[in-house]
Amino acid sequence: MDANGARHVKLPLSDGIAVGRSLHFRYRGATLVAALFFMLLCAPSALAWGPLGHRVVARLSEAQLTPRARAAAQNLLAVYGARHLADIANWADALRGTDPALFHRTKRLHFVDFHSSDCAYDPPRDCSKGECAVAAIEKYSAILANRMNPPAERAEALAFVVHFVGDIHQPLHADYRDDAGGNDFQVRWHGRGTNLHRIWDSLMLGSTHLSAARYARKLLADRTPIATGGTPAEWAEESCRIDRDEGVYPDSRFIGQAYVDRELPIAERRLRQAGARLAELLNRDLGSG
Repeated sequence: MDANGARHVKLPLSDGIAVGRSLHFRYRGATLVAALFFMLLCAPSALAWGPLGHRVVARLSEAQLTPRARAAAQNLLAVYGARHLADIANWADALRGTDPALFHRTKRLHFVDFHSSDCAYDPPRDCSKGECAVAAIEKYSAILANRMNPPAERAEALAFVVHFVGDIHQPLHADYRDDAGGNDFQVRWHGRGTNLHRIWDSLMLGSTHLSAARYARKLLADRTPIATGGTPAEWAEESCRIDRDEGVYPDSRFIGQAYVDRELPIAERRLRQAGARLAELLNRDLGSG
């Protein structure tokens, strides 16, 4: 206990980082710390890029921050004892186990249902009541950028932004088909039953056997030009078109190496774009003023 009655803990994270935190039970500090711990215990979520993909996006972004934005991000991360964006990258998914009520309120913010194969974002149709990843990124980015907001509120917004920018670049998070973003599309992977969403979330990236740190270094070394900039709506439209046009849905229900050879480069391109665009967003919201 410290002088204020706060309990200090050390939480080991999957990348070997120890996170210390004074557990003041106000706002969502305790929730975020508990989520960091829960991430170590849960299997890859069916909601988003798996833990590996989200940490890769966060690492790519952090490597592209301006010094001013990096310092501001570290100040907000310190509210919860975290040191890197990767430490909080999976928090929004971990809420399923650590704060079910908050998870229930935000679960529709991880994706966009386009309802049409034209992949043209129509907010009244595709984001009713602002419940989609596009509106969520816009909302939490505005909270993050407003320096008049309490640090804890901005820190939570940072965690949501880091996660949702990753989500919106996963092609099956901007689907127009009626199969829950591929969760209801059953396939076989190395002789075992699974679904297409899980292939993209975790199994395809995990087949590389790279840690988040090594994967990020690999992708940072890739100098192949990628499209950056744009708006969250445009990022979602890109994902929808990839989902529609670039072979995400296989001809066969048996996923083999030929599928991985074709689709893994697309997934890695989306990770690179997510990292670059997240950095652009954070450089704007945290590095100005």
